[in-house]
Amino acid sequence: MVNNNFTVRVLTHYVEEQSEPDNKRYVFSYTVTIENNGGRDAQLLRRKWLVTDANEKKLVIEGEGVVGEQPVIVAGDQYTYTSGTVIETPVGVMQGHYSMQFDDDETPFTIDIAPFRLALPNILH
Repeated sequence: MVNNNFTVRVLTHYVEEQSEPDNKRYVFSYTVTIENNGGRDAQLLRRKWLVTDANEKKLVIEGEGVVGEQPVIVAGDQYTYTSGTVIETPVGVMQGHYSMQFDDDETPFTIDIAPFRLALPNILH
């Protein structure tokens, strides 16, 4: 998804060794790459995620930065990080947004993160 000259790509992975399906615990990691295709450096200030499992149970996660950082993404460069989430079903979806700020402008702007699926391998066709 491209917005405000940024492209966001997400890859997900089921973390079997940390999951406990008998206890309704499914762990997923997600690796996000944020690419700055514009001509100005920008800092990632905040994130907000909405995680929804197959039972429609919703979890909102928000806070400063990502993985303990508020990275500056230089024009023409990218930033990649990996984090994770836990849901109670083998399938779910995440979506959200980042609050960003250009280095030469104090007005924050938003980068939307399109919904992406969390699913056990081969569970969906």
